[in-house]
Amino acid sequence: MRRAGVLVHPTALPGPPGCGSFGAVAHGWIDALADQGIRAWQLLPLAPTDGLGSPYSSPSGCALNPWLLDGEQLVADGLLQGSDLETLPRGADPEGFDLPLAAARAEGLAALLLQRHPHWPEPLRQAFGAWRQRQADWLIDHCRFTVLRQQHGGEPWWRWPQPLARRRRSALRQLDRHQAPALLREALLQWQLQCQWQALLDHARRRGVQVIGDLPFYVAHDSADVWSQRRLFSLASGGRLRQQSGVPPDYFSATGQLWGTPVYRWPLHRLTGFRWWLRRLQRQLELFDLLRLDHFRALEAAWCVPGGDSTAEHGVWRPSPGWSLLRKLRRRLGRRPAAEPLPLIAEDLGVITPAVERLRDGFALPGMKILQFAFDGNAANPYLPDNFQGSHWLVYTGTHDNATCIGWWQGLSEEQRQQVQAVLGDAVRAPGWQLLELALRSRADWALVPLQDLLELGDDARFNTPGTSEGNWSWRLRGGLDQLRGPLQGLGELARRHGR
Repeated sequence: MRRAGVLVHPTALPGPPGCGSFGAVAHGWIDALADQGIRAWQLLPLAPTDGLGSPYSSPSGCALNPWLLDGEQLVADGLLQGSDLETLPRGADPEGFDLPLAAARAEGLAALLLQRHPHWPEPLRQAFGAWRQRQADWLIDHCRFTVLRQQHGGEPWWRWPQPLARRRRSALRQLDRHQAPALLREALLQWQLQCQWQALLDHARRRGVQVIGDLPFYVAHDSADVWSQRRLFSLASGGRLRQQSGVPPDYFSATGQLWGTPVYRWPLHRLTGFRWWLRRLQRQLELFDLLRLDHFRALEAAWCVPGGDSTAEHGVWRPSPGWSLLRKLRRRLGRRPAAEPLPLIAEDLGVITPAVERLRDGFALPGMKILQFAFDGNAANPYLPDNFQGSHWLVYTGTHDNATCIGWWQGLSEEQRQQVQAVLGDAVRAPGWQLLELALRSRADWALVPLQDLLELGDDARFNTPGTSEGNWSWRLRGGLDQLRGPLQGLGELARRHGR
């Protein structure tokens, strides 16, 4: 099926003070898409963020972001009372994005869940207990890690007292006894996040909207995953990085990009039958219909930089067992190679080698095309729609890492603008919409547009600028969903015109 869709993260939707949630507005968003025949919604990772708000550097690879829990839904489900919500902070600008406010409200909701938990009916308590047991392989250590981080003022795990940093059994048993209420609070929070997300996912499926998730290739150094499975990562004694991730120097950066996340000790992953990776992927595939694997090229070979380096210049390419891992995943999911491809998307942007393309195509994974990258005067540019090989692609006007189309157009030289107009066959009056129509009429199976481009917003609405640490992840749609009716109707009509 040829689909059109919109890229927007739930935190950017209207709703409660602080940021968007999994509540009524998100359900309304699904309806707004479905009512116009728009069949795909792509979002960023749903994991907890780092201190700057990035969901790509999370302290947990399996948990959901507590900010997204909806208090009104908790009241509707009988877990809280309406008066409970009056105790939560509202902030000075309830419609804007406010990271400290979102965190404070999440903490408040978690405390209220813990307070009300003893008064819930027994069937509800039993349902929570059963869920807690089913999710134990990641939930126990996530809760421990979160509580310990709070106890130690946000210090990274390698600076905790050694018995805890090294996970001595006696220290963990003592933690489980003395911090039982705090651990219960974190588990209750994750349970209700899971329940609310599942209800939203079920609603999307009923309305015929495909939900596309996102998974970072690496996990953060200071994360529950690395703390609990440190032997699977390239760490030295004391938790220091032995090897770290990044990408080599290129046209855009003379020193490359250094990401500061530990690379994988692939021989140990092989010895375990890729157990950690398979659990991680299966958990994510339970949350989405289709999963974008960020930095897919590292499944073929990864740029590994010495842990003490401050730039990525002195890294080396090291092979990764992507073929073996994806075969294992295919068997685990019971997928037949040709008839039932894996529900993964290969983020194959940048300089991609033939070996990476063979890995992508060997598992029939769709790749990505970004139209903002198409106009460099090269007739063979692979991002030009006329150069797409086949239809197994997701084509975007831009992504969360790009300027908005208005911002992109304003930054082009006159020569580049002429190249764009030559491809479009018309003068550019509305860059986002004109690139969108180019995407819709392409042969790609999916055509996706960031919500900011539908709304013709400038770069003040840009979601992220790679390589910067200020002002990212914070754009939010102000007002209700009614303002989207016209743009979504326009997208739906264009999509139908082009067979989507």
